[in-house]
Amino acid sequence: MIISEDLLLTYGGEYETYFPNEIIFNEGSLPKFYFQIVNGVIELNNYHEDGKEFTQNILSDGQSIGESLLFYEKPYPMNAIAKTECTLLKVPREDFFSLIYQNQGVMRDMFKCMADRLYYKYLMLFNISSTDPQFRIKTIIDYLKSTQCSDDDNQFFQVPYTRQQIANMTGLRVETVIRTVKKMENENIVKIEGRKILY
Repeated sequence: MIISEDLLLTYGGEYETYFPNEIIFNEGSLPKFYFQIVNGVIELNNYHEDGKEFTQNILSDGQSIGESLLFYEKPYPMNAIAKTECTLLKVPREDFFSLIYQNQGVMRDMFKCMADRLYYKYLMLFNISSTDPQFRIKTIIDYLKSTQCSDDDNQFFQVPYTRQQIANMTGLRVETVIRTVKKMENENIVKIEGRKILY
């Protein structure tokens, strides 16, 4: 958890529940709240003119949503949509600023979180510039494993995304993801157990 629930509640935070496919905020709306996920899965996405979805990120328990935009006063460049039933803690923008200015440790944690998000964006920008679908898929899996497993963990990592979600995050067609993951299995890069991808 980036910021303790008790601290968020002290500074005006309120719990809100969202149901699957419910919109938390839309692209083009102005940031007015700090959102932190208590439980559930949120997807940040955009839609191309042809209706094709591009997934910016998938966030879950303890992560925050769009916090950097509170400092910029520009509209959200993406949508935030609940993928599962979610409980969020929502703090008004001005109360959030009071919280971080009065708690330097929280501010340091926020900077660390934003640096991690920026690192992810740089990786993904380079990733999408590649024409090699295996490179695109492996980059996402490597990043996920590095953030969720310790360096000395030699066990298989279960990829938490569906093939459709991987396609949406890499800009590939789902058929290409399915074919490439199968090729990666044949090359002993991943294991497939049922619908699970193990790395």
